[in-house]
Amino acid sequence: MNTILSPHRGENDDRDDQTLRPRHTREFVGQKRVIENLTVYIEAARKRGEPLDHCLLFGPPGLGKTTLAHIIANELGTDIKCTSGPVIERKDDLAAILTDLNKGDVLFIDEIHRLSRVVEECLYPAMEDFKIDILIGEGPHAKSIKLDLPPFTLVGATTRAGMITSPMRSRFGITERLQFYTQEEMERIVRRSANILKIEISGDGCPEVARRARGTPRIANRILRRVRDYAQVRADGVITQTVADEAMHMLEIDVLGLDNIDRFFLRTIIEKFSGGPVGLNNIAVAIGEDEDTIEDMIEPFLIQIGFLQRTPRGRVASASACHHLELGEPKHAASGDLFTPTLDS
Repeated sequence: MNTILSPHRGENDDRDDQTLRPRHTREFVGQKRVIENLTVYIEAARKRGEPLDHCLLFGPPGLGKTTLAHIIANELGTDIKCTSGPVIERKDDLAAILTDLNKGDVLFIDEIHRLSRVVEECLYPAMEDFKIDILIGEGPHAKSIKLDLPPFTLVGATTRAGMITSPMRSRFGITERLQFYTQEEMERIVRRSANILKIEISGDGCPEVARRARGTPRIANRILRRVRDYAQVRADGVITQTVADEAMHMLEIDVLGLDNIDRFFLRTIIEKFSGGPVGLNNIAVAIGEDEDTIEDMIEPFLIQIGFLQRTPRGRVASASACHHLELGEPKHAASGDLFTPTLDS
């Protein structure tokens, strides 16, 4: 399936992310409340000469959690060590990372909700008391040694805050939720990225790119690179509204940011299942995608814009989705006759 509109980080994103990523709070666009709060917390920690409280950042993917972790380290004037929950498989892995930190460093753990229970429990004393227990030797001669750690700041990022255990959540002094970006903020992000990448974009071309990005900077930057390619090959290198619209047509992205798989998904519910409700398993078989892909990559945006509902009886397409696709109103909306599907979701 087309992954250009996926909010998750792709293999080709890291190269340009390093160039486009803001390095300080003053360069960060959007998330005004989060930035204001972090600015106060960071300044207070610097004045006290103490590490910043442990910080949990959560929200949908692609909104800037990793960027904010790097900004925190830059503003504190310290180094940052980056890892992710699935990578830390054993207590020894965690111990190696923690003992390598210097005073005031930032430890960034992405997908922190995926830490194993054993590793998570080992992390508790490190967060609270800056100490860690290490087991030396094996069998009856094994000894437990408590090591002191330099004061550090743990920044955890997750897209599923509900999967973080209560003991872990309670150990974060700062918790911030990131929201989707407005159209105005997306235009500023596109303009900033175009300047950094030396892409010539007109005043009417910028909104055309921004409106298709689903309120997500990662998607906006990915689309911008593809529209740049189109402009260099099919136009004079300048991204205008017309050029951007033609490029979007080639990419099969419509004015609301829906791609071909989104429209196929909605059409299937409306045309084959009378608009729903229909179980997830039935939809997965009908469109040839696995259920995890549907739940993680297709449904979230459709729910956000009101085109889809998840109900106890199954998925239901809205009347606005039918209007957007220029289809007749779904039968369930016209007659109120809802059939009951097998509960497979």
